[in-house]
Amino acid sequence: MRNIKDRKEIVIGLLGLGVVGSGVAQAILERKDGLAGRVGCPLRLQRVLVRHPDKPRAVSLDTGLLTTSADEVLNNPEVDIVVELMGGEDPALPYARRALTSGKHLVTANKEVMAKHGPELVSLAQSKGVELRYEASVGGGIPLIGPFMGDLAANRISAVHGIINGTTNYILSRMAAEGLDFNIALKAAQELGYAEADPTNDVDGKDAAYKLAILATLAFNTRVRPEDVYREGIRRLTERDFRYAGELGYAIKLLAIAKEREGAVEVRVHPALVPQESLLAKVSGAYNAVQVEGDLVGQVIFYGLGAGSRPTTSAVVADVLAIARRLYQGIGPVPRPTQDTGRAIAPISRLSARYYLRMVVADRPGVLAQISRVLGDLSISIASVIQMEADEVSGTAELVLMTRPALEESLQQALREMQDLGAVTEIASFIRVEA
Repeated sequence: MRNIKDRKEIVIGLLGLGVVGSGVAQAILERKDGLAGRVGCPLRLQRVLVRHPDKPRAVSLDTGLLTTSADEVLNNPEVDIVVELMGGEDPALPYARRALTSGKHLVTANKEVMAKHGPELVSLAQSKGVELRYEASVGGGIPLIGPFMGDLAANRISAVHGIINGTTNYILSRMAAEGLDFNIALKAAQELGYAEADPTNDVDGKDAAYKLAILATLAFNTRVRPEDVYREGIRRLTERDFRYAGELGYAIKLLAIAKEREGAVEVRVHPALVPQESLLAKVSGAYNAVQVEGDLVGQVIFYGLGAGSRPTTSAVVADVLAIARRLYQGIGPVPRPTQDTGRAIAPISRLSARYYLRMVVADRPGVLAQISRVLGDLSISIASVIQMEADEVSGTAELVLMTRPALEESLQQALREMQDLGAVTEIASFIRVEA
């Protein structure tokens, strides 16, 4: 690797010039003097990979910087740091591998690539003596990856609770505050640009599962894959659930949860009831928050905008600066700990939690006794039961039950058995309680 100090500049190649890529390019160009002061030498944007060079963009670049050939970035001997902002797995993953293999440092915001292939890429970077940074892959501009690898490294982490998808948090906040149904709140999020035209990855929890896999891998120093994460989305929630949860003293959030349980790692993404007085309950709109519990530090919370061009640009450029400073100073990459590959993933069936159940039942005597018998036979105790609404025309009533702690597999069996009761018209909702 060449001596950077001899050249007095650090050269950057950019893959992708979308919303975030434009923000990064603009920051490098417009803040060049300030960035040079932080590094010790100038940063120079040398090549930018795009699909359509003539497309109008938010940033004005010399057309000589643009290229449609990845080789002009990845095979360019002048490029020191490759910044990948393409998104998705293909061709971002092969480009990341090529960059590292050729001895270039890599910065990425790609949560899918890092969730699925992060440990492999980290190992490749170490073997080539280069650095891989990915702060922007989780939480946008909120510092999370750095603290887990640095400031929190002395701790034994016991739990991570996160609101790590701004789209779903905005939707749930609108449903809670205004009594909106899911589809109306989703449309509002799309109109404001918080949700994509196809919101599947967000509302079905896939985006949060990618991010949780990355965080859990770091927090518990063990390989956690996206497919290890139990996942439920928010489509089945209704305004009634928010109204009833509020009356019971809870908010509803899509939580990403990672915990250590009996030597295994528990990872799950799903809607959860959280006490209204908790910090996570107060996170509204498109904001994100991650709460970490460590044996030395206690409980800490990271909060801020989790997405968007400016916060993500902040994280990406910070990673570029961190690598650039080390290059200028002649310092090698930060060594990464070897992961413990022997820890199991705890199955959701063995989760012990309290549950909120909302069901529509026949409005006649003896129905609650039938439901109680099913729950009791499976060792599930009822903490409270409230009849919320009755429909004289249909002869039905809406019941809301809160259980005491019970096993997930027992609760699921109870739901199946209660659906077979003639007196139960519908099990409209069940939500886990995370206190």
